[in-house]
Amino acid sequence: MNLLLYVTGLLVGTLDTVLDSTSKVAPYRILHHTPDSQVYWSIACGVTKEEITEHWEWLQQNIMRTLSVFDSSEDITSFVQGKIRGLIAEEGKASLVLEEDPEKFREALFKFEKWFELPPQEKLVTYYSCSYWRGKVPCQGWLYLSTNFLCFYSYLLGSEVKLILSWDEIWRLEKTTNVILTESIHVQAHGENHYFSMLLHLNETFVIMEQLANYSIKRLFDKEDFQREPALSDPLKITKRGLEAHAKSEQFRTFFRLPKEENLLEVHESFLWVPFSHFNTLGKICLSENYLCFASQDGSQCHTIIPMREVINVEKSDPSSRALTVCMRGKRALRFSEVRDYQRLANSLRSRCGISASPQHSASTEVIRGECQSLINHFDDNPEDVTLMVGQKDSSKAVSTEALMMVFHPQDVENLDPKMLKEKMKEQSWNIHFSEYGRGTSMFFTRKTRDLIVRGVPEALRGELWMLFSGAVNDMATHPGYYTDLVEQSLGTSTLATDEIERDLHRSLPEHPAFQSDTGISALRREPQDWLLSGHEHSHLSSLLYAKEEEAFWLLVAVCERMLPDYFNRRIIGALVDQAVFEDLIRENLPQLVEHMTDLCFFSSVSLSWFLTLFISVLPIESAVNVVDCFFYDGIKAILQLGLAVLDYNMEALISCHDDAEAVTILNKFFDSVTNKDSPLPPTVQQASVGSNDKASHVSVDISELIREAYEKYGHIRSEEVETSRKRNKLHVIQTLEDTTKQNVIRVVTQEVRFGASQLDEIYNLFKRQHFLCCYWRIQSPALLHHDPSLAYLDQYQLGFQQFSVLFSLLEPWAFCSPKSTLSLWVFRLIDENQDGLVNFKEFCYALDTLYGASFTNKLKFLFKLHLPPAFTGSPLHLKDQSIQYLIPVTEDSSHLSRLAAFDLPEDGVIRKTPERGRGKVDLQAYLKQWQNEILKKEETIKDLPRINQSQFIHFSKTLYNIFHGDPEEEPLYRAVAHVTSLLLRMEEVGRRLQEPSSPPASTQPAAAAAAAAAAEPPTEEASSTLERSDTCSSTNSQEAETDWSFSFEQVLASLLNEPTIVSFFERPVDLQTKLGQARVAQLKLKGNK
Repeated sequence: MNLLLYVTGLLVGTLDTVLDSTSKVAPYRILHHTPDSQVYWSIACGVTKEEITEHWEWLQQNIMRTLSVFDSSEDITSFVQGKIRGLIAEEGKASLVLEEDPEKFREALFKFEKWFELPPQEKLVTYYSCSYWRGKVPCQGWLYLSTNFLCFYSYLLGSEVKLILSWDEIWRLEKTTNVILTESIHVQAHGENHYFSMLLHLNETFVIMEQLANYSIKRLFDKEDFQREPALSDPLKITKRGLEAHAKSEQFRTFFRLPKEENLLEVHESFLWVPFSHFNTLGKICLSENYLCFASQDGSQCHTIIPMREVINVEKSDPSSRALTVCMRGKRALRFSEVRDYQRLANSLRSRCGISASPQHSASTEVIRGECQSLINHFDDNPEDVTLMVGQKDSSKAVSTEALMMVFHPQDVENLDPKMLKEKMKEQSWNIHFSEYGRGTSMFFTRKTRDLIVRGVPEALRGELWMLFSGAVNDMATHPGYYTDLVEQSLGTSTLATDEIERDLHRSLPEHPAFQSDTGISALRREPQDWLLSGHEHSHLSSLLYAKEEEAFWLLVAVCERMLPDYFNRRIIGALVDQAVFEDLIRENLPQLVEHMTDLCFFSSVSLSWFLTLFISVLPIESAVNVVDCFFYDGIKAILQLGLAVLDYNMEALISCHDDAEAVTILNKFFDSVTNKDSPLPPTVQQASVGSNDKASHVSVDISELIREAYEKYGHIRSEEVETSRKRNKLHVIQTLEDTTKQNVIRVVTQEVRFGASQLDEIYNLFKRQHFLCCYWRIQSPALLHHDPSLAYLDQYQLGFQQFSVLFSLLEPWAFCSPKSTLSLWVFRLIDENQDGLVNFKEFCYALDTLYGASFTNKLKFLFKLHLPPAFTGSPLHLKDQSIQYLIPVTEDSSHLSRLAAFDLPEDGVIRKTPERGRGKVDLQAYLKQWQNEILKKEETIKDLPRINQSQFIHFSKTLYNIFHGDPEEEPLYRAVAHVTSLLLRMEEVGRRLQEPSSPPASTQPAAAAAAAAAAEPPTEEASSTLERSDTCSSTNSQEAETDWSFSFEQVLASLLNEPTIVSFFERPVDLQTKLGQARVAQLKLKGNK
C-alpha cells in the first residue's frame, strides 16, 4: 500500500512537472568543494550539456584566474560564494521587469478573486507556482500571497485543493529539509503542518512570506513596534517590491547599527583598499540617505561606516579602473575600485553631501579640491601611509556632565598599582589599533577589533567605544538638542512611572559610590524620566558610569530600539523570543545537557534575567561591564554565546542535580565566583559586589577567560543566523501569548455558560477574527485602538456594534437578527453591561448561551428584556432625538464614534474602560468600587422586571414573529402568538374595568384596538418597514400620554406556557456545531458582501 501511494505521488509529480516548466530539475550541475569539508556548494546548473559547458567556460575566464591571489581554501570559498550571490542578485534585477508582467498579474488576480472569494479590498501581493505536499502526495498548483492571507489552489485530474490561512494565525514559518524534499517552506497553523516546495524562487518566496507574516504580527499584536514603521502603515499599498526593499533595509540597519530612519538605496560591488592589510578587499558598498557603508565578502570580516556629514568631496581618481576616492574631514580618504557603476555612485554621493560637480567653484571649494587632490596623489605614491587614510579622532563638542566613573574614580597618574599599569597597557594597545584602523565613526571594524574587545576595554575608553559600536554616536549627532529639550520637559512632572523611578533610585547599583551621591542620583533620576518621554519605560542605567549623561541616553535608545527590540514593552516579547533562540542553540550545541533535561523551560526561566539585564543582575559590576563590552560590539549574539559557555562550564554539575532548585543554586554559586582580576575599580566597589557571598567554596573564574572561551567554542554562531532564528521564533512566542490569553478567557467563561471547552474555543476564534476583520483593510481601524495587551484577558478583544451584529447574525440560533436590524442593536445594548459601546467575549457568550441552552423561562426573559430599557430606549447610547440611526450605513472605522455622539471622546478617539488606563495614575478607588459592585450583584428574578407597555409589547410580538418565520411549524406558531396576544389584551381590559367601572374615554378605544390588531397580525416586509419608521412617533406618543395598558413578565410567561407549540419550539435543541461550521465559511464572504 505504501509503495502504491509513493508511486502515485511520483506519477502526480511527473504530470505536474510536465504542466509547469518552472519545476523541471536541471540534470547538470557544477559544485564547489572545500577540502576537508563535507559541504558541496551548487555554483551553476543547466538543462543541457551545452548550457553547463558554457557556464564552465565563463567560470574559467572570470573566476578561476582570481583564485590564485588567496592563501587559504576558506577565503576561496567565501570569494566564490560572494561572487555567485552577486551575480544572482544582478540577474534578479534584470529579470524583475519580465516577471512583473501586468497582463499575467491581472489574470492571476482574476483567478485569486474567483477561487477564494475574499473581500475585494484584499490586495494580492504576488503569486508563485509550487507544490503543496499532503502527506507523500504533491499537489502542483499556485501559491497566492496577499496582504492578510496565504492561499493555495490546485485542480488536477478532478481533484480540487483549496487552502486559506490568515497570517495572524500562523505559528511557525521556516525553511526545512527532509528525506523526500531537499528544501521546502514549512507553515504551521491551527495545529496543522503545511509544506510548499518550488525550485526556482524558494528563497524569494520565503522572504515575502516572512515579511507578510511579520507585518501582520506587528500590526495586529505588537502596535508599539509597528507605529515606528510608517512605510508599512497602509495595508492597501503593500507591494512585493516594497516588502523586498523593507527586508533588505532591515538587514542593512541591523548589520551596521544605523537608525531606523535609514533605508538601503543603492548597492555596488567594489574593492576597497585596506591599509592595514595592504591589499584590496572585495565587498559591497551600501548607500542610505545619510550613510555610506562597506562590508567585505572575502571572509576578512571588515566593515566601516562613513556618515555623509563627514564627507567633504568625492573624486573619480582613475576612470580606467573605475575607481573613486571619498575624502572626509580630518585628512581621511577611502579609495574604492572596480565599481561597475562608479559614475552613478559618485553623483549620488555628491548630491547627498551637497557637493557640486560643476567646473565653476567658489574659493573654498577649490581649497577643498586641492586638499583632496593632494591626498589622492599621496595615496597613489604611498599606499602604506595609513595616517592619511584614517587620521585621528575628531574632537567632540563637550557637554556639561562628565561620566560618573571619571568623577568618582579619577586615575592617579603618579601612583599606579599593578592593575592600573595593566589598564594603561590596554589603553596603549587600543591606541596602536586606532593608529592602524582609525578612530571615530569611520573606523575599520575587523577581527582584531573583536580580539581587543574580548580581552576587555579600558575604563577610559569604554564610553567612547560603547557609543561607537552601538551606533549611538550617530543618533546623537543627527539629533542635536533633543536630549536637552527632554530634560526641560521632564522637570516637575509627576506620574506613576516617575514615582516608581524615585523608589528605585537608591536600589540601582548600590555598591558603587557614584550612585550614593547627589550628583549620581540626579543623573539617574533624569535619565529614565527622559526615556519615558521618548516612549519607553525601562533602561540599563549602568551606562551612566562610563558615558556622559546625554551619551548614556542615546545608548539607551540604541539598546531598546535596535539591539534589544521589543524587550521593554508590556509583554517583554523580545526577551521571550531570545530565550527561544537560546533554547534552539542549547539543542544544537549542548546535546548532553538536552539528553539529561528534556524540558528546557527551566533554562528559559533562569536565563530571563540574563537577557533583560545583560548579566548585570547576576554578575559583579566589575565583571558585568566586560559582558556589556561584547554586547555593544556583537549584539545579542555575545549574550547567547556567554549563556552557552556558562552552561557548558557547569555541565557536569547540572547533569548530576536532582531538581530545578539545585540547578539554580549551582548557577548562583558560579556567578558569585566570577571575578575580574584586572579590574581597576576601587576595593569598596568590588567588596560590595561580593557582599556576604562565600567564594571559598567555589573556584573563582575570571570573566575574561570565560568570555574568551565563549568566543572560541561558540564564535561560529553568525549574527545572520541569530536574526533568522529571532524572526522564526517571534511568531511562535506571540501566538503562545495569544493562546495563553485564550485559555484564560475560556477558563473564566466556562464557569458562566453551558458550552463545552471545544465550542468556546471555536467561538473565541470567530470572535477574534471578527475583531481583526475590520483591521485588515484600514490604516487606523478602531478595533486596533480597542486592542490593548495590558488590559485584563477578557477586555483585550472587544467588538463594536457593526462587528458584533455581523458575527451575532451568523451564530444566533433562529436567524431573527440581520446585521442591520434594530434587534441586533437591542441585543448589543442589553449585553453591554458597562455601556461603553464595546462587547467582550464573556458578554457575547452570555447572549449565545441564553439563546442556545437556557430554559424556556430564561430565553423568554432575555427576549422580554430586549424590549425594555436600556436595550429598547432610554440608554446613554440612545441619541437625544431617539431616532434609529443605526440603520443608516456607516463605515467601519467611524461606526464606533457615531454611536457615542452623546459623549465627550478623548483626544485620541480611544474608548477607554473605567477606571482610566494609561500612563497616568491609576484610580484604585474606582477599581475597588467596580469589584464591590460585581461581588454584591445578585441574580435577577422575574419579579424584578418592569412591566412592558403598549409600544414595547407590539415590538415584542413582532420579534416572536421574526423568530418563527421560516420554521416548518410557522403557521401554528403564528396562530399561537395571535391567541396569546388576544388573551393578554382581554385580561388587561377586564382588569382595567374592574378597577374603573366607568368605560374608557372614546378617544383611547380606537388606539387600543389598533394596537391589538398590530400585535396579533403577522408582520410583512412593508409592515416591518413602517414599524421601524414609526418607532420614534409611537414611543414619543406613549411617553406623552398615559399608557393605556401594560403587562408584567409573569402574565406573558403564563400565557405562552399555555401554548405547547411555542414551548416546544424554544425547547427544541439547535446544533451549535453546525452553526459554527457555517460561520467559519461565511464570515469572510459576509464581510466581502458588505
